[in-house]
Amino acid sequence: MIRIITSLVAVLTITSVQAQTTVREAPKLVIGITIDQLRGDYLELFQSTFSERGFKRLLNEGLVYQNIKFDFPNLDDASAIATIYTGAPPFYHGIVGNKKYIASKQQEVSAFSDPTYLGNYTEDKVSPLALKTSTITDELKIASQGNSDVYAFAPQVAQSLITAGQRGNAAFWVDDYTGKWASTTYYKNFYWSVDQDNRSGSDFATKAWGMQWVPSQDINTYKAFSYTKSAPSFQHFMGGDKQTYILAKQTPAVNENVINSAITLLSKAELGKRTNPDFLSLTFYAGNFPGVSDYSYEIQDVYVRLDKEIEKLLDEVEKTVGLKNTLIFVTSTGYYNSADINSTESDNSNIPVNKFFINRCEALLNMYLMAIYGRENQWVDKFYNGQVYLNRELIKNKNISLQEIQDKAAEFVSEFTGVQEVYTSFQLQHGQWNPVMEYYKNGYTKETSGDLFVELQPGYKIVNEPDASFKEKQVRNNAVVAPVIFFGNNIKPVRIKRTIKATEIAPTVAYIMRIRSPNAAKEEPLSELL
Repeated sequence: MIRIITSLVAVLTITSVQAQTTVREAPKLVIGITIDQLRGDYLELFQSTFSERGFKRLLNEGLVYQNIKFDFPNLDDASAIATIYTGAPPFYHGIVGNKKYIASKQQEVSAFSDPTYLGNYTEDKVSPLALKTSTITDELKIASQGNSDVYAFAPQVAQSLITAGQRGNAAFWVDDYTGKWASTTYYKNFYWSVDQDNRSGSDFATKAWGMQWVPSQDINTYKAFSYTKSAPSFQHFMGGDKQTYILAKQTPAVNENVINSAITLLSKAELGKRTNPDFLSLTFYAGNFPGVSDYSYEIQDVYVRLDKEIEKLLDEVEKTVGLKNTLIFVTSTGYYNSADINSTESDNSNIPVNKFFINRCEALLNMYLMAIYGRENQWVDKFYNGQVYLNRELIKNKNISLQEIQDKAAEFVSEFTGVQEVYTSFQLQHGQWNPVMEYYKNGYTKETSGDLFVELQPGYKIVNEPDASFKEKQVRNNAVVAPVIFFGNNIKPVRIKRTIKATEIAPTVAYIMRIRSPNAAKEEPLSELL
């Protein structure tokens, strides 16, 4: 009997030890890579031009989810990245886009505009305080009592501020008008190596001025779109004016800039080499260049060059910190900015070009409400980002029911050609639940959202006639896949053919790091990584 009990104890002890040894160690370094508009189909199409140690390595050695889903309207890089890093939709984190409309001031401003803080190497006055919830980087700072280092590099200001969070050491972005690495005095640590990059004379600001973007390899190797009619090659000149850096930030040169400065800081700050884990956030651009179609040599060159930057980063991390000590997760912002270059003219005279004129909708709706509530007043404030803003102050002063005027306005707008459906803010907050209403509610914030959400039919082009600066946009319900990859930290390679929610990423990263999820994150960690 004693022998049996002893044997059972021994077996249980061995089993327990084996179970413990399979527990993944918490990473010493986390690198969050967000690739703006990364497309899964392009990763497949362009594989013949990739090296073995960049994208291919991530796809072959990482845990790869086929697609990511953002369950809210009017997606852009800012709202997407905020959702990834907070584990919550805009309804909670408050970031509906790069810019927001302040109805009380009738003014469009940066989503992170904050006059309290000055800029470093920029005139932008911004801070991350527009985020209403915590991020995974914030939670890491809290867990480590401020001892973990958190740095973010990105082409755009919103991308950088979101990924650094409110507690990060520093957020760096490329300024539109100087081309330098910029930051805000909200953060107290403008790391010296980044300042050195800005003063080097060989930085992005110097290189981009007058830069020419040409193919990085023989154009004959770019065979992914053989059915399209393309020029023999391409050549884009960045010029030397106020548009120079704005253009250059939509070329592969900006990704090289991100990688070079990030790798320098990784080494100099000795990230991943202390007791507390560190976090490095990187954002890259993989969208279209202005005036270039989705099917081009340019987009293939973007991916080829980015593949080399990914290879450079992986090799550096393997050499300095060790991939087994590092968790790398790669996400996409989703594909939201399709370039329909020639859609102003139909290539078939029998197929009309459908247009929705927001200025006409705005004017006609105002005339309709004037006929009901009084001609001496302006009832419609603005049609902005798929939303109609009514004159809330006037409605309140006239003691008119907000629900009533929203319902009348929605009924009128829903009759416009090209309008699929209209939802009022009252419906989103108080209406009966259904999946479509939930989708629009996720993208609603009471501080900055409008009174009506207007859903247009796919294929319609959004036009604003009086505004020459307005960027026309084609409405598309894209089914373009955007993968999510977890790599390093002893993660076993596997491909999972299912779509995950963007809100599941932050809880998963938090679980692997052994910290709390961001405070608005409701999802469980992804089961394959438990």
